[in-house]
Amino acid sequence: MAVTAAKVKELRESTGAGMMECKKALTETDGDMEKAEQWLREHGAVKAAKKASRIAAEGLCCVVVADDAKSAAVVEVNSETDFVAKNEKFQTYVKKVADQALVTNATDLEGFLAEKCIDNASATVQDELTEMITVIGEKLDIRRFKKVTTDGAIVSYVHGGGKIAVLVEGNLADDASKEALKNVALQVASMNPQYISKDDISAEEQENIKNTVIESSLNDPFNLPKPILNKLLEKAVAGAWSDEDKKAYEAEKNNKFLVNFISDEGKAKLAQIAVADKAEIVGEKMFAGAVDGRVAKQLKETTLLEQTYVKAEDGKQTVKAYLASVSKDLVVKSIVRFETGEGIEKKKEDYAAEVAKAAALQ
Repeated sequence: MAVTAAKVKELRESTGAGMMECKKALTETDGDMEKAEQWLREHGAVKAAKKASRIAAEGLCCVVVADDAKSAAVVEVNSETDFVAKNEKFQTYVKKVADQALVTNATDLEGFLAEKCIDNASATVQDELTEMITVIGEKLDIRRFKKVTTDGAIVSYVHGGGKIAVLVEGNLADDASKEALKNVALQVASMNPQYISKDDISAEEQENIKNTVIESSLNDPFNLPKPILNKLLEKAVAGAWSDEDKKAYEAEKNNKFLVNFISDEGKAKLAQIAVADKAEIVGEKMFAGAVDGRVAKQLKETTLLEQTYVKAEDGKQTVKAYLASVSKDLVVKSIVRFETGEGIEKKKEDYAAEVAKAAALQ
């Protein structure tokens, strides 16, 4: 059967695959349209497998909220390049994944990928993802999804065209409460709280935070309380430091910027002394106070209700106080914040090296 331009066009429109891919599929299947579509699906899976080792850290986050605001979903779909994230076909696909997440019964990503598509019972979510990889020509990855249902109301906020997507669930559904929750969603996008309130932080987590603060303080001794730092400096000068660092110390010991005159090796040795003296330092009342202050600050920065409200007119009002000003009964029940590529180590491209390598092979 002849492969005509009309057949190639028809196959492109039905599958979204590239012109050359469609032409090749029709050639391999003697112009049989149904077999050509199957060929594209099968070879798409092969291409997807070949792309599996690539890093997909760009892409989009998308949210969908039901008309009654009683359920919502947020998804993150990654691509290799930001260029693809701006592609209308990709954006439409991500919206479809979000629509799927809104009605899914899956509780994990594996189950989500295995379920049937909402508009195509003959294909799974994974099947459609594989086909999109063929169409787009990059590794794509449905990285995560979250579905939220409520008896109250859910609002959403999307920032940067899909770089950050937020859902906020509240217990009240009146217009004033929804508006307040919308403002809280903006807060979550901007300030990235890790918890809603201090009550959400277990005693174990708080202890871990405190231990992290202690360790980081010991490894940055120039920021320790002055009396403790002076004891460490005396030990460093007595034997640990090089002659150069000792001379620098004697010349600049009254300079508040002393740290700038000490070598990196000298700073590392001072930190080693601090770590070795951990038991003694932790027992110091002034150190304990400093640690408690840093822990309290960290908890305030990472706890939604304790954060300073981003729209506070006085620059001091907390989110908790803002919510109370809207309604004393308004409660934020859950928050979800997805940021595209968050936690993915991106590949560092050295284009100059690639060009040089290519030139050497010519």
